[in-house]
Amino acid sequence: MTEGLDNDTLWEEFHRAVNMNSAELRTYLLADASDEEGFPPDPDMGIDELGRGVLHVLNKRKGDLTKDDLDVMRQVIELVGTLGDRTDDQSRRELMSIGHDPLRG
Repeated sequence: MTEGLDNDTLWEEFHRAVNMNSAELRTYLLADASDEEGFPPDPDMGIDELGRGVLHVLNKRKGDLTKDDLDVMRQVIELVGTLGDRTDDQSRRELMSIGHDPLRG
């Protein structure tokens, strides 16, 4: 679905799909990764890998994107396209972990 998109179109679609800014996403990911005992001992603090990738992309300029960044952007666009704006708890958590809050218009 997103494989044939040029980088400019991919960038635009990604930013349409991701409706949380980097600060909001970072806060959500850290809150979601922590539990009653705090953060897990591993270095990535239990933060979802795709969510970390989204944070990296949000903090970059279009000209600085790598192949891995483009892969992250494709995954996000496809996941948001698949789940749409489902608001059940599990779907909303999954969407928010990649920067898409389905409750936002």
